[in-house]
Amino acid sequence: MEYFDTHAHYDDNKYIEDREEVLERIFKAGVTRCINMGCDIESSQKAIEIANNHDFIYAAVGLHPEEIPQSEEEMWKTILQIKDLAVQNKKVVAIGEIGLDYYWNKENKELQKQAFIRQIELANELKLPVSIHTRDAIDDMISIIRNYKIENGGVLHCCPFNRELVKHGVDNGLYIGFGGTSTFKNSKNAKEIVNMVPDDRILIETDSPYLSPEPKRGTRNDSSNLQYIVEKLAEYKNMEPERMAKLTYENAKKLFKI
Repeated sequence: MEYFDTHAHYDDNKYIEDREEVLERIFKAGVTRCINMGCDIESSQKAIEIANNHDFIYAAVGLHPEEIPQSEEEMWKTILQIKDLAVQNKKVVAIGEIGLDYYWNKENKELQKQAFIRQIELANELKLPVSIHTRDAIDDMISIIRNYKIENGGVLHCCPFNRELVKHGVDNGLYIGFGGTSTFKNSKNAKEIVNMVPDDRILIETDSPYLSPEPKRGTRNDSSNLQYIVEKLAEYKNMEPERMAKLTYENAKKLFKI
């Protein structure tokens, strides 16, 4: 089987000692497409560097909500730098990871929303899809994806198992990305949420090095663990894993135009 990991962070320092070995191993495990996500300027630049050195890896560039600068002026400046990176590098296939996160910082909600909306507009301008992060911000996320058209599609990455968010995401043309959390024993409504998503809108991801699926939970994640996610989603959808791997691969190719 071939797998397409739509969200990973191989620029992360957790791979600093064995990054090349890991990338070689995941390719041999059947991961023949992977998108490395940026979270700020430095990680976006690193994502591009990794993508340029590996044919099967692509890059996304963006400003993660946890990385929002403290001033509005610095935020706009950073987003302009994100634009330059996207324009200048052919292996950039998305704007991401962008979105809202009120878990760590509730004091800059307005700045987060401004940055998210501006990066949606940037993706529209550049005709790129978006990869969207959501944590403890369901209501504001629903409001934004309903009121700001995402013209070239996108994915709700590691989507929270919230019925309203998934419904509004699908209704507004987004794909839904499922990772390790969909395999967790305490994800009680995972099966219900997965079955809310049409077959042509479902994607798989690892968020490596984070969120390893069962039975690897608690260890450093990498894209070879997609097999466990595929098996669980196939179980939920009552289909063969081979079919789940193929449809998620084709969905990702369509969204990211690869």
